Amino acid sequence: MKLMTNIHERNQMNITEFILLGFGDLPQLHILLFLVFLVIYAVTVAGNILIIVLVVTDQHHTPMYFFLGNLSCLETCYTSTILPRVLAGLLTGDRTISVMGCIAQLYVFGSLAGTECFLLSVMSYDRYLAICKPLHYAAVMNGRLCLQLVVGLWIGGFMSVSIFIFMISQLTFCGPNEIDHFFCDFRPIIKLSCTDTHMVEVASFISSSIFTLPPFLLTVASYVYIISTILRIPSTTRRQKAFSTCSSHLIVVTIFYGTLIMVYLVSESDALRDLNKVFSVFYGVLTPLLNPLIYSLRNKEVKEALRKALLRFFVF
Repeated sequence: MKLMTNIHERNQMNITEFILLGFGDLPQLHILLFLVFLVIYAVTVAGNILIIVLVVTDQHHTPMYFFLGNLSCLETCYTSTILPRVLAGLLTGDRTISVMGCIAQLYVFGSLAGTECFLLSVMSYDRYLAICKPLHYAAVMNGRLCLQLVVGLWIGGFMSVSIFIFMISQLTFCGPNEIDHFFCDFRPIIKLSCTDTHMVEVASFISSSIFTLPPFLLTVASYVYIISTILRIPSTTRRQKAFSTCSSHLIVVTIFYGTLIMVYLVSESDALRDLNKVFSVFYGVLTPLLNPLIYSLRNKEVKEALRKALLRFFVF
C-alpha cells in the first residue's frame, strides 16, 4: 500500500511542460530582441529560398550547385526549428513548451545538425575531387552519385539521433521545469531529469562519435589535401582561382564547426552559461543567415544565376 502511495505521489510530481527562460527577465529588451530576431529570420528564410529557387530553375547544375541547394533547404528548416518559438515567446511572454514538444524540437534540431555535418563533408569531398583529381571529377561525381549522397545524408542525419532521443523520451521529469536556454538543447534537458541519465549520456556520446566525428575528420582531411595541392601550383593566378572555388565552403565549415565546438566545450558553470547562449545564437541563428550571403557573394554560379533571374524579371 505504501509503495502504491509513493508511485502515485511521484506521478503527481511529473511535469508536463518546461519553461524556456530564454534571455532572462528583461521585458524592456523583449521588443528589441523580437524585432532583431524577426529581421534575421525573414532575411534567412528569404535568402535561402532564393538560392533554392535559383538552383531549381537554373539548368546549369554542377554537383556543388546541387549540394548548395540542399544546404539552403537545410538552413531554412534549421532556423525554423528555433526562431518561431523564440519570436512567439518574446511577443506573448508565454515561454512554456510541453515536454514532448521540447523533445521533438531537440530531435529535429539534432537531426538537422547531423545532416549538416554530413552535407559539409560531402561538399568538401566534392572540392577535393575538383581540385586534387580534376581528370576524374566528372566521372566520379556524376548525377546519380550526387543524388545517392544527398538521400543518404538526409536519412543518416535523422537516424543519427533517433536512439538517444527515444531514450530521453523515456526519462521522468519531476521538477524544476525551467530550462535556462532559448531552445531545447540536450544538456539543459538532461539536467532536469529526476531519473538516472547515465545511459542516455553514453548513447549520446556514442552517437556523436559515430555520426559526427567521421564527417568532421573527412572534412579536415579533404582540406588538408586541397590546401597542400593548391600550394604546389606554380602559377599565382591558378592558385588564386583554385582557392576561390572552395573558399566560400571553407568559410562556412569554419563558422559552423568553430561555433559548434565552442558551444559543447564551454563549461555549464553560471559564469559561462550566458557565453554558451551567445555561441548557440551564432551557430543556431546567425550561421543559417550567413551561409546564403557567403555563397551569394563568393560563388560565381550563384551570382550568374541571380543575374540571369534579375534580367528575366526586368524584361518581363
